[in-house]
Amino acid sequence: MAQPGSREGADARELEIVEFYIDEADAEGNAYRGYYGINVAKVLEIIRRPPVTEMPSAPHSSILGAFNQRNRVIPLVDLAQWLGKNPPATEAEKVIVTEFNRVINAFLVSGVNRIHRLSWENIEPPSQQVQTLSGNTLTGVVKQEGRVIFLLDFEKIIGDLNPDLFFKEEQATMAAAAAMAADDVEPAGTFKALVVDDSTAIRRLIGSMLEKAGFAVTRTFNGKEGWEILTRLRDQASREGRPLHDLLNIVVTDIEMPVMDGHTLTRRIKADPVLKDLPVVLFSSLITDSLRHLGVAAGADEQVSKPDLPGLASLARNLVRKYRG
Repeated sequence: MAQPGSREGADARELEIVEFYIDEADAEGNAYRGYYGINVAKVLEIIRRPPVTEMPSAPHSSILGAFNQRNRVIPLVDLAQWLGKNPPATEAEKVIVTEFNRVINAFLVSGVNRIHRLSWENIEPPSQQVQTLSGNTLTGVVKQEGRVIFLLDFEKIIGDLNPDLFFKEEQATMAAAAAMAADDVEPAGTFKALVVDDSTAIRRLIGSMLEKAGFAVTRTFNGKEGWEILTRLRDQASREGRPLHDLLNIVVTDIEMPVMDGHTLTRRIKADPVLKDLPVVLFSSLITDSLRHLGVAAGADEQVSKPDLPGLASLARNLVRKYRG
């Protein structure tokens, strides 16, 4: 399957997922098949299992080794092993090659079923119980054709396997403090930000970083909740005869979120006669050269890839000033 990540012809309000499965056996030896999904936008290709070369001092036993694909050396992760499962080896095994956060990785799975095109509204957030029992490895749940498909948090998987690939909290904190120290015209709390992200850890990290850069921060977990907060603030400003920027100055939102995604939220903001002057920053692992046009079409003012988190605070302060004139 070549280039399944192409979005040509797809509605940006929709999500395409690759459904794959992992076979395993329960304690009694009964066969069981678990169904999982990944955003097509993160998938470069799907291939047969290649021969791999074992890597010295791999940080986790689920890293089987690396293989050469089109002159790129790509690490292969046994997804079943990472999830704590022990599937039988079969000829149907497939490898899903991914790219996000500017990093290419590959994941071994038992097999691949098909691609589903869904509305973001069809993606349910995992309940707290399900998320806890899954070790916080899920980003969403899809009920499709009589079965449940779990959308895995591949960023968390790679981040756990190799933390050095992603941003460090201390780096972001230092960058935020530097932005504030170099530009301390407004008192802390003068600027107000809304952070929208379904990841508790990312939401907390962005919020903490912006607070250290002088922002008062409101946090929420998906676009629908974010939109409800925005409309309440808009109506409050109208009732009190105040400019909107007295209540809010900027929105920082993820793209991949259940119920309402960041592109849809951005379009709604920019279509509203009052909210349209709010700067919107898309902050996501899906900010790539091939997908950036989706954010531009939605009306985003800036798009920031997650490895660029340390520069977000300074960017946000500059955007607020630009819009306030």
